[in-house]
Amino acid sequence: MRGGAAFGAALVLLYTAFISGADGITKLIAGGYAAPQLYALSGLLVIALSVAADRYPRQRQGLGTLCPKAMALRSGATVLAALSFFYAFKLLPFADVFLFIGLMPILAGLMSGPILNEPVRPVAWAALAAGFVGMVCLFPGGLGGIEIGHVWAFAAALFGTFSMVLARYIGRFEQNALAQVFYPNLALTLSMGVALPFVWVPMPLQDLAWVAGYAVLLFAARWVLVVALRLLTAYVVTPLMNLQFVWMVGIGAVAFGEMPALSTYLGVAIVVASGLWMLWDQMAPVRPGRASAFKLRTDP
Repeated sequence: MRGGAAFGAALVLLYTAFISGADGITKLIAGGYAAPQLYALSGLLVIALSVAADRYPRQRQGLGTLCPKAMALRSGATVLAALSFFYAFKLLPFADVFLFIGLMPILAGLMSGPILNEPVRPVAWAALAAGFVGMVCLFPGGLGGIEIGHVWAFAAALFGTFSMVLARYIGRFEQNALAQVFYPNLALTLSMGVALPFVWVPMPLQDLAWVAGYAVLLFAARWVLVVALRLLTAYVVTPLMNLQFVWMVGIGAVAFGEMPALSTYLGVAIVVASGLWMLWDQMAPVRPGRASAFKLRTDP
């Protein structure tokens, strides 16, 4: 249990580096192109990478799924989260979007009961509350400064968390992590492809290279995250994901000239501490708990 939790935590840290790089490219591309152009092209590349990876002898499991209904829900949530993140990064400073990523542990804690039947321990709820306090510190303008970009960011956190919780649900019944990368990106490519002819703008080779880099980072991030979600509960994974703020500050400063306020760093310290606290709780001996009376009714 302890070894699995430690390995899962290492995978989440690797995920934060990959996804922060992909988010940085999203913000860069969002200034000159519509969302369907980025996601249709990158989705095709991720699909190609998934098919290629499935040819590797140690990975070869096919791209079928034992949970088609849950996979369809995860794919739809991934499409909505991708669109929401695109517009959030377009309208808000890079580090401000992290504020709403900080909400994801709270959302995961709320969703884990009815979807995963994983009641959250009292100490974990305390850590979630501490994470919320840290999230409030991350909002430099106060809650009265909510704009449309913040609405997009909240929607991104909501749908993104739902997608991750479903990934853990699916991971209970199948070990094929690659299928969980393939199908959401297939849904993203098909849905964005419908709109692509209406928004297409010619792209220079440099921007095509950025899109290719985005696809590679996204493919790697989603693959390692699915594996991590099999080893750690969703409400532990999401606080650890808050460590991507370190990457986001660095990318924001170097690439976009954005520097967060001092209160932001205080909030980050609280959020990171709550994540480490929840990891400790995950590694502690399991105590009898009361399961939720509700459960997602889908596959298998």
